Order: sequence, then C-alpha cells, then structure tokens
Amino acid sequence: MTRVMIVDDHPMWREGVARDLGGRGYDVCATASDVASAVKIALATRPDVVVMDLQLGSGSGVDATREITTALPDTRVLVLSASAEQDDVLAAVKNGASGYLVKSASLDEFDDAVRRTAEGDAIFSAGLAGLLLGEYRRLGATGPEVPQLTDRETEVLRLVARGLTAKQIATRLVLSHRTVENHVQNTLRKLQLHNRAELVRYAIEHGLDT
Repeated sequence: MTRVMIVDDHPMWREGVARDLGGRGYDVCATASDVASAVKIALATRPDVVVMDLQLGSGSGVDATREITTALPDTRVLVLSASAEQDDVLAAVKNGASGYLVKSASLDEFDDAVRRTAEGDAIFSAGLAGLLLGEYRRLGATGPEVPQLTDRETEVLRLVARGLTAKQIATRLVLSHRTVENHVQNTLRKLQLHNRAELVRYAIEHGLDT
C-alpha cells in the first residue's frame, strides 16, 4: 500500500484530500500544515509520496519540498496547488518536485497522479510540462543533442518526459516492456540520475522535445 503524506495549511482541504485518498486505498500516514512540521513529520514517517501545497501560511511548499527530497531521496513530492503560474511550477520542479497538479484536477486525475508518482513517473497537469520546456529554452538551455545516449535511449527519454508509461512507450516504439525498462535504467545510469522525475527535469533542462 502506498504511504502518502498531505501538506496543506487549510484543515478542511487537508482532511478532504486525506479522506479521498484513504477511500481509494492509500495509507495516509501523516498530515502537516507548515514547513517545519512537514519536514519533521516526513523524516519520522518516510512516506512514499508527499502531496504538497505551495502556500503554507508564512512558509513555502517549495522550501519544504527541497528539504524533504534532499533528506529523503526515495520520497517523491507531488505538488497540488491552486496556482498554475510559471514561476511557481518552475520553482517547484527546480527544488525537487516530481510533478505538479492543479487543484482543479478531478479525483480520478489526482488518484492517477499519486499512483504514478509513487511508481516513479513525473506527472504534470496539461500544458505545464510544455510551459517548463518553454521557460528553459527562453533562458538559453542547451540544445537537444545528448551525446552520451544512444538514439533509442534519447527517443525513450523524450517519451518519458512526455509522461508516457513504460507500457505506452513499448507500444509506441514496438518494443517489449523489458527493453524499454532496460533503456530507462541505462539512461539513468549514464546520466547519474535516480528516477523518472529526474529524467524529466534533465530532458527539460536540455531542451528535449516533450
């Protein structure tokens, strides 16, 4: 069972999210309302996924995300925020968020996002991955060439960055699921990264077409 922690400074929203996830079979192991308690409780409970709001009273979910992902590399943070502003999305990703979902998402979309975040995928609300890519390009990120990867590894990386699962990539490229996973693992090793969320950030930073 996936262990989830919820961080939000609004009690009714926090309790509602906990109830919804619990009803979907997740183990909601902890909740928190501010940066300090979020970091402290995360370190004590070591959840698989932290669902993180960005506005935490006088603090920022970006700071909590950075501290949690630095201390707990195996814990993934899914931002759930009312904001779809470019600066907020960019800051969250730069500071370790595995994905970013706006609060207007449906319960089914949220359920899918939490599940896939736990599996190591990088999940973004529609349009946000493209927004990030555009910003990195505006700032002069490097071009699409990734010399240390094979053409097939680069192709798989592009599809991972678009949010496709290994099964979907296998179907798209007419490969076996195992072959796709091997390409992903080889790419992680070559780039010295740890999970699919970091692959997405790498792809965005290097101007790969997502």
